[in-house]
Amino acid sequence: MATTAYIMIETNIGMVKDVAKSLRSVPGVGEVDVVIGPYDIIATISADDMNSVSDLLASEVHKINGVTRTFTCMSLNRG
Repeated sequence: MATTAYIMIETNIGMVKDVAKSLRSVPGVGEVDVVIGPYDIIATISADDMNSVSDLLASEVHKINGVTRTFTCMSLNRG
């Protein structure tokens, strides 16, 4: 069963559109919503397990130019 995570992302000033565009091209990233509030973007990630979510964050999301900080919430939905 796939694991879903919600990633709250802070970006550098003026970079939110570029970061959102980059996120949309990352395999495993689903919805990417630009939001108003303490975070700039909320994205969903679907992966095989928690370790895969962690790997995707480290190898893809954190390397996107303009990402300054992330906060991850793991979904507990079991269907």
